[in-house]
Amino acid sequence: MSSDADWPVEFRGVTESVVTTLGPNGLWNVAALGLHPPEEAGNHVTARTWGNTRTRRNFHRQGGGYVQFVRDPVVFVDATHSIFEVEAPVLDAADAWVEVEAEQVDSGESGGTSWEEWELRPRDAGVEREVVPMIRRGFNAVVEATVAASRFGVDAYDQAELRRRFDYFVEVGRNCGDDRVQKALDRLAESVDS
Repeated sequence: MSSDADWPVEFRGVTESVVTTLGPNGLWNVAALGLHPPEEAGNHVTARTWGNTRTRRNFHRQGGGYVQFVRDPVVFVDATHSIFEVEAPVLDAADAWVEVEAEQVDSGESGGTSWEEWELRPRDAGVEREVVPMIRRGFNAVVEATVAASRFGVDAYDQAELRRRFDYFVEVGRNCGDDRVQKALDRLAESVDS
């Protein structure tokens, strides 16, 4: 399927997003998804799913979903560390979204975990809010803490080092974050401790 839709952002390095994919229960599963920029002009944005996740299964079933760019740390934590389902594909917290076609282009295993790589091709896109970009250390700390926490229990990673990273970023978030960052860190701590 070809489309004139394009990404509403410029990619440089890995960009964290959330993605909604339609599940067999008729609800949209919300999960975090790291986006990798095209390696060459004319190539597509790619993403990897790790393990037998709902996103992976829904990509296979539905052939795509909605990639969304959010700034709310609570939404990001809920997307990364809980089963989070909604009735509509675009979240209220989305500043921008892209409906994508997802095609599996590679697969493998790393550290005992299977992965699949997907090319993401825009079908449709929308910008809900244009915002002045700001560097928010609290939000960034939440992202880094969730990445560390997502690797707890994975043998390929040094668990003591992950715990130090996690604790450091939680401390940064507690010192630099607003009320939403504090709430996100509370939820993250609950999911890590459970």
